[in-house]
Formats: sequence, C-alpha cells, structure tokens
Amino acid sequence: MKLTEVCETLLSKFGPQGWWPMDGGFSPREWEVCLGAILTQNTSWKNVEKALENLKRKKITSLEKLLGTDEKRLAELIRPSGYYNQKAGKLKDFSRHVKSFGSVDKFLKNVKREELLEVNGIGPETADSILLYACGKPHFVIDAYTRRVFSRIGIVEKDIVYDELKKFFEKRLPKDAGMYGEFHALIVELGKNICKKKPLCKECPLKKGCRKINV
Repeated sequence: MKLTEVCETLLSKFGPQGWWPMDGGFSPREWEVCLGAILTQNTSWKNVEKALENLKRKKITSLEKLLGTDEKRLAELIRPSGYYNQKAGKLKDFSRHVKSFGSVDKFLKNVKREELLEVNGIGPETADSILLYACGKPHFVIDAYTRRVFSRIGIVEKDIVYDELKKFFEKRLPKDAGMYGEFHALIVELGKNICKKKPLCKECPLKKGCRKINV
C-alpha cells in the first residue's frame, strides 16, 4: 500500500475532515487559522475555540486590532488555551512579523518557511500548519500522531526528526495542498480514536497493511 492508498483508505473510513475549521468573524478568515495554529500548541482545539471566541467577543479579529491590544489584556482573553502569557507574547511577535509584509494578505502570499521559523514561538509544526491551512501552500504537517501511526506501521523509526519525516511524505505524495491538508487531518483522526497510546488494532482500517506497507 502506497501513501496515496493510505490516504484513500482513511478517507473511506472517516470521510472528509474539513480542516482547518474556520467559524468566521476574523478578517481575513485565514487570520483565524494563523492565530489558532499558535494557540493550539500544547492544548486541545476545544480550548483554542474558547480563546478565539473571547477574541471575537471583544472584536479583536484583525491584525491591527491584535497589535493594538495590550499584551496583558490579550493574555487574559486567551487564558483558556493555556500558557496564556507565553502565547500572548508569541501572538504579538508573530503579528509584528506579519505587519512587516504590509498586510495579512501579502503575508499569506509571500511568506517563506525559513522566515516563519525565525519568529519567536513558531516551530516546524506551527509553521507548516500556517503555510498549509492558511496560505494554501503544499507543506506537509508532522505531529505526534504521524510519528506514532507510521512508526507502528513499520515505515519509519520512532525517533525520525521532523524535517526528515516531512520530506518523506512530500517526496511520495503529489504536491497538492488540498491533499496534504486532508491527509494530515485523517491521520489525526486515526491517532486520536484508534491508533491511541493503547491502540484499538481490531478497528484500524490499516491493520491489513500494518508493517507491510510498500512505500
């Protein structure tokens, strides 16, 4: 089974995931993805939704409004996401970087991965999430679920470094941002509900190919 077949199998099992969830209210709508990618570090999406709702309630829904908000006030609004003081600082630093492009739209069009990685609080997973889901650029996102699933299957080693695993996927898949986004979301769905720390192997749609996948 090739990686494209793995994606098709997961899609058949779980259906389209519709990532990244954007409820609206932010300007532009991709700005919500950018903020969410930072807020979701070390927490669940449910907590991020609460933080985003707080920002919407106070109408802090644009780059300019966020830059004009006191950092302590911002921290209180995003408190549900955890590590709120650190994340407030990260959001401010990130917003200043976006502002250097002139606008969010120009940032989305022109930002490069290496530039993002130089911003405080932006690691590889956060950078690739922004590039893929906000910018629509083909950067495959790697997370703990990806390592868990594909090391158990027998394709990669558990300790493979981020960029090596990213290249592994990008080399074997069509360069398609839509596919990358759906595949990553499907891997998360599998990892959360079936390929858990204590896996439910009998329910896994990949059980027949486990440790036998041809890449």
